[in-house]
Amino acid sequence: MNKPASPAVNTSLDALAAFAKVAQHRSFSAAARELGVTPSALSHSIAQLEANMQLRLLHRTTRSVTPTDAGQLLLERLTPALADMQLALQDARDMGATPSGRLRLNVPRQAARIVLAPVLAAFHERCPLVELDIATDDRLLDIVEGGFDAGIRFGESLANGMVALPLAPVPRFVVVGTPAYLAAHGRPSTPEDLTAHRCINRRFPSGALYRWEFSRDGRRIDVQTRGPLTLDDDVMIVEAALAGVGLAYVYEDMVNDAISSGALECVLSEWCPPTEGFHLYYPGRRHQSPALRVLIELLTQNRRA
Repeated sequence: MNKPASPAVNTSLDALAAFAKVAQHRSFSAAARELGVTPSALSHSIAQLEANMQLRLLHRTTRSVTPTDAGQLLLERLTPALADMQLALQDARDMGATPSGRLRLNVPRQAARIVLAPVLAAFHERCPLVELDIATDDRLLDIVEGGFDAGIRFGESLANGMVALPLAPVPRFVVVGTPAYLAAHGRPSTPEDLTAHRCINRRFPSGALYRWEFSRDGRRIDVQTRGPLTLDDDVMIVEAALAGVGLAYVYEDMVNDAISSGALECVLSEWCPPTEGFHLYYPGRRHQSPALRVLIELLTQNRRA
């Protein structure tokens, strides 16, 4: 015996969006103000939707409006779908738009130097009407709460719900010291040997000291170093190493020239693998502006170069 067909449901996106607003606000008047219609018109629209669906979606009393079980289920499915449609409509409108306005980024200082600096000229050529506002900050911040459009961080420190784009490879960290220092104190042959050396410590914005990280053949070692100087700036760390204060652990590209000239020597090279690398990240359900699209395109091209 054939099962009777379900009645056709005649609904509209406007009616579904109106229902979602009422269910979210738990109020016809509040939803009506946001939608720019009268409460009576909104009530009629919801009543027509319920009649078409042959299903009650809202419990109404003189004091409250709450979704029924069916209404709550519909709301939970509708909310992300309506958000996706809004993003799709905005993206379509932006296709022919000239990028303008302000693009705010939150990035660590070294990410600004390594990742962003190489594409700045090309970005401003493509987006002359955009004000690019880059806040360099080594702290882990909530970019949504901070009002940023996107951020850059190491992949391991990204929050859930973010879209992450791998960027160009990051130079590895290396341990360096002057020839005079190494002649006087010896060359460490394992990371554990660093505990007997004068090391230039790195302090995080949180106040914690960085434990130097090493790995080789699947073995990982973190060393809490000690020394006469603690800094939070890479340029100053390199300058201190050049002055012979002690051993430093810095990005390799910052000391390549000093190594080539013989001013610094690299030790423990076999224990210093490539880093995980930086990622550009932004909220997954937030509208992506034309300016951010251009930046992503340029960073992607730079990653492939």
